Amino acid sequence: MPSFDEVLKEAGEFGRFQKRVFFLLCQTGITFSFLFASVVFLGQAPHNYWCRIPGAAELSKRCGWTLEEERNFTVLPLRLGNGSSGGECERLDVAWDASVSCASLLVPYGNHSVGNLPLTPCHDNWVYEQPHSSIVSEYNLVCGNAWMLDLSQAILNLGFLAGAFTLGYAADRYGRILIYLLSCLGVGICGILVAFAPNFTVFLIFRFLQGMFGKGTWMTCYVIVTEIVGSDQRIVGIVIQIFFTLGIMILPGIAYLVPTWQGIQLAISLPNFLFLLYYWVVPESPRWLLTRKKGEKALKIMHSIAKHNGKYLSPHYSEITISNEEVSNPSFLDLVRTPRMRRNTLILMYAWFTSALIYQGLVMRLGIVGGNLYLDFFISGAVELPAAFLILVTIDRIGRRLPFAISNIVAGIACLITAFLPEDIPWLKTTVATLGRLGITMAFEIVYLVNTELYPTTLRNFGVSLCSSLCDLGGIIAPFLLFRLAAIWLELPLIIFSILAVICGLLVLLLPETKGISLPETVEDVEQLSRYDLYFLTFAWVRFPEGVLLQLYQLS
Repeated sequence: MPSFDEVLKEAGEFGRFQKRVFFLLCQTGITFSFLFASVVFLGQAPHNYWCRIPGAAELSKRCGWTLEEERNFTVLPLRLGNGSSGGECERLDVAWDASVSCASLLVPYGNHSVGNLPLTPCHDNWVYEQPHSSIVSEYNLVCGNAWMLDLSQAILNLGFLAGAFTLGYAADRYGRILIYLLSCLGVGICGILVAFAPNFTVFLIFRFLQGMFGKGTWMTCYVIVTEIVGSDQRIVGIVIQIFFTLGIMILPGIAYLVPTWQGIQLAISLPNFLFLLYYWVVPESPRWLLTRKKGEKALKIMHSIAKHNGKYLSPHYSEITISNEEVSNPSFLDLVRTPRMRRNTLILMYAWFTSALIYQGLVMRLGIVGGNLYLDFFISGAVELPAAFLILVTIDRIGRRLPFAISNIVAGIACLITAFLPEDIPWLKTTVATLGRLGITMAFEIVYLVNTELYPTTLRNFGVSLCSSLCDLGGIIAPFLLFRLAAIWLELPLIIFSILAVICGLLVLLLPETKGISLPETVEDVEQLSRYDLYFLTFAWVRFPEGVLLQLYQLS
């Protein structure tokens, strides 16, 4: 009986059928990037707001004040008496009632001098010139409540983490395309509920669920693509990352054109309903069907793929084999039971954690630096495009491992240099920081591909889900790490990023090379892959000079 890879080669490894499915699923990268980075625009700090004195609304109506006049009467005494106070987080400790005259507002201040006015912290009653422009003004996430904005992003990443475990497991048990479609439906519905959340608690609940389903769409579309193409074409997984970058570049345009956060939230959520149409055009992964002992359905899909690709399967292809290994529900123990699977799993978990922490940290650092948010965000996305093209140029020529290691090390060195460059050379500081962003973006994109290629079919989706869950943990920690350390020294987070990245670059050199090798079908395939790779490098190190060793390394 022929193997799946033999049948796939005859049906066409990357023909018209795979290209169509690939293009359709790539759109998921755009919508997922919207969700991933939307907090930057949903949570924009309001430009003009102040704390309203009790009774000010009634007095303003009685006196016929405009909103600007009310603000001047509220804030002006604060600025006269306390030059550092702008009226955002504290107010005068008075109440304007019916006894206050429109022409004698200072009477309630008693005998206090202008420089010694009674003040009290503001706990609610904020007034915004644009009350619905962001979730900050919608739910009063200012002053003492500002940390709750970071919480909203942490909750989203917590949803990603939950989705990695629950939906990753479900995709291995119930099928890739079923979980993909259910996840798309969940993202759309939860996105609408987020937009119309009556309070911040409800907002957090459905943002968590949207993150969970969003992770389901991203993981399953990635696995489907890598499982229906040949081993020489698995690089298409990197191209999905380009669509993620396109989403990063499109998002500031949406935010610029849509004036309210509810509008932005709906604009980035509703497109997920269109993906439900994929039910009629994207089939179940035939690799997965074979692992679930559904060979007839898998063979039927392979015949359809061959037909669309203008190929013809041989008549003796009446049954396909993928492995003799019994299929069982995957668990974490399956990933660490054998020595080389355990080593790969631990290194990949660290690589995911580091990539996410540094990537999100560098993105959020743009907000600390300041500037034009829309333009800066667009440029930060454009910087990621060369990363994908560099990967496409190098990864099939010299392999996965060396670019993976170098990109991490370059990112670490760039972060370290940026931290100590003087502020009076902004062009050099920006250039080196951009190099760091480029490096960590390459590392982030390569880890997707390497993770998929280092697990057998029966554990692939679960393995990717589990390892990438450390990415979500990094995302939860990133905002708190960045802002807490930056409060001590603005460049201190870069020092931490540099250490983490360099360590990661050294560790990934211990992973086996997967360039040009068929996807492993069993745990034993992974163990043999690692043994061969280790034996080859050891033999080459002993028998060949350094220059020849580099050439052999590139061929391994």
